[in-house]
Amino acid sequence: MNFRAIAAALAATVAIPFAAANATDLEVTHWWTSGGEAAAVAELAKAFDATGNKWVDGAIAGSGGTARPIMVSRITGGDPMGATQFNHGRQAEELVEAGLMRDLTDVATKGNWKEVIRPASLLESCTIDGKIYCAPVNIHSWQWLWLSNGAFEKAGVAVPKNWDEFVAAAPALEKAGIVPLAVGGQPWQTSGAFDVLMLSLAGKDVFLKVFGDKDAEVAAGPEIAKVFKAADDARRMAKGTNVQDWNQATNMVITGKAGGQIMGDWAQGEFQVAGQVAGKDYSCLPGLGVNEVIATGGDAFYFPVLEDGEKSKAQDALAETLVDPKTQVAFNLKKGSLPVRGDVDLDAANDCMKKGLDILAKGNVVQWTDQLLSPDSQKQKEDLFSEFFANASMTPEDAQKRFADIIAAAD
Repeated sequence: MNFRAIAAALAATVAIPFAAANATDLEVTHWWTSGGEAAAVAELAKAFDATGNKWVDGAIAGSGGTARPIMVSRITGGDPMGATQFNHGRQAEELVEAGLMRDLTDVATKGNWKEVIRPASLLESCTIDGKIYCAPVNIHSWQWLWLSNGAFEKAGVAVPKNWDEFVAAAPALEKAGIVPLAVGGQPWQTSGAFDVLMLSLAGKDVFLKVFGDKDAEVAAGPEIAKVFKAADDARRMAKGTNVQDWNQATNMVITGKAGGQIMGDWAQGEFQVAGQVAGKDYSCLPGLGVNEVIATGGDAFYFPVLEDGEKSKAQDALAETLVDPKTQVAFNLKKGSLPVRGDVDLDAANDCMKKGLDILAKGNVVQWTDQLLSPDSQKQKEDLFSEFFANASMTPEDAQKRFADIIAAAD
């Protein structure tokens, strides 16, 4: 899509004031609709409303893959919201280059964002040509295996400490009528699970050669062949999942219908809403218990250009509020993610969040695929792994060849 051409065509209409709204009402679009996510969003809304403005919730049901095209269409179509969620990385790059997003550099300078936001790569993902265009709100890491302690007790096997033990326990789980691995049917879930397997089993250097350097030779090589073997194991273990949404798969772990799930730390919000306790009712293995490295991806809010002066002021207030220390603590404790500020105290963090904080403090971090690949390359990867997990006749070798071709053409 040529955003620059659209921007020129819509120059007069890109920022239509909301006639029916008060000057300080601000519509905020996002895709956080599960129980844990809704609880976290409520903290953002409460903090923003306390500034004298009003958060008008624009939740879009479904995943980011469902919501982002709607958000982009509204912005390019002359019906922009006040603020919108995207993941850290390149998802809003063309919108920024087309002049459709606000420059937040003054707000960031006032708030000393460069000094307090850690790691620095979070703000770098918001920066284009030296200007800052988004407010990071959390660090979400994909690299976790969530385990139902009750499921393993029912199956008569110990709770696994790593991926290999988890695979070895699968037959006992199946014998007890439990799905070993819950994987929802949406493409981003299967693609994300593969990415976690690659980082955890092949290691950080290989991961960055493939997704950072776009090294197709490595992608076609023996290290990645081992990852595809693990993906084949995951595909077989997930065969009986039969749900679509990620939180439905998480609920299978919460209720003991599944042994585990590869999913980001946002799953913690669901365990929390269900009243489950980390270390007692469920366990968490960062890096699948093999390689304790987490990605510093996550979520940020971008602010479309608006002509209404009062709404622009409200945008500034929201950007400041999102990064405020108190908001960071309240939101991330509910969301299950880590704060973007390095100067906040999270005494109330549970065992799993403390593991993530410890890994972050040690600097065992990596940029995630949202930051390393263009949206188009990401979509090709998602399509591949959606097909791989759904079609047992696709061999790991055939899938790896297609994967290497995607990496060879990736941008």
